[in-house]
Amino acid sequence: MPSSFDIQAPVAELSSEAKKGAIQRQAQLTKPPGSLGVLEDIALMFAAWQNKDKPMLSRIALRIYAADHGVADPRREGASVSAFPQEVTGQMIRNFSTGGAAISVLAGLQDFDFEVLNLGTAQPLPDMPKVKQIQIVNGSADFTRTPAMKESELQRALLAGANSVPVSAQLFIGGEMGIGNTTSASALLAGLFDMNGAIAAGRGTGVNDEGLASKVMAIDQALELHRPNASSSLDWLRCLGGLEIAALVGAYVRSAQLGIPVLVDGFITSVAAACAVQINPKVRDWMLFSHCSAERAHRKVLELLDAEPLLNLGMRLGEATGAAVAVPIIQSALSMHSYMDTFDQAGVATEAAAVSVSNG
Repeated sequence: MPSSFDIQAPVAELSSEAKKGAIQRQAQLTKPPGSLGVLEDIALMFAAWQNKDKPMLSRIALRIYAADHGVADPRREGASVSAFPQEVTGQMIRNFSTGGAAISVLAGLQDFDFEVLNLGTAQPLPDMPKVKQIQIVNGSADFTRTPAMKESELQRALLAGANSVPVSAQLFIGGEMGIGNTTSASALLAGLFDMNGAIAAGRGTGVNDEGLASKVMAIDQALELHRPNASSSLDWLRCLGGLEIAALVGAYVRSAQLGIPVLVDGFITSVAAACAVQINPKVRDWMLFSHCSAERAHRKVLELLDAEPLLNLGMRLGEATGAAVAVPIIQSALSMHSYMDTFDQAGVATEAAAVSVSNG
């Protein structure tokens, strides 16, 4: 594994020739032009990403990044920023390992290359199957009092994420787990885009009004504390993010550098995506967004990224579940594009292309 990576190094080039070939192929397929809507756009994107006019998708890597957050420490004064206690992070990592979590079920169903990385739970965990114990530190610090991460911790988390991306993958999905991480993601969103806590914060795991008010207060305190010293996106990530959010940023950038498209999951991963794009803008060319979650600010993040999600199912679980649910849609789009007959192959008159889409 590399001991470092340049987060601002150029990303891979898209293939305009392959995309052109895919456009020409779509014009010959036995369907009215544009009748498959967004599914046609997906096929064109994958053609450019894979440098093939008939792209396919089978090798999918999914990594869950987990860590605890000082802002959710039970010893912290005030109402909790989460509806669940901090020890749930470690309990859920065990659940991922034994196959009992929602994403474990979906990953098994679709035969993903699946692994969990523990970047730093409040209490270190024993070895367990499918879990890589990195444990940079025992959770990030309380960002209302001090930066969430030291510079060395940030760099280790970024590198862990970058090194977790398999070079053979055709699609990379990042997920997250960490009690309090919607608060960290909301704070990071606010810092990156000059918002306040009231705009950026949502109910996360389902906090009540008191919990939401506590989140808003914590975010605004953190913004006031760190704004004088945060001059870059990496500064905001170090001051307000979490270890797992930093790992997501590293993974997204490294995927684009390797020429591997990224399927972004929900609110927290979208904030990590926004941070990655601010650090290395061309990374955006390698991103596809799976769904819009029920978290209040997620739609805002997607708008800032000029992203149109594939699904809107009211999900807010995280763990990359929304992305996993979207994968069969992508595979359907690529299969139709690559395996449908052309008019010549099917012996269908080309005039059939003029059939109204409404008849489909």
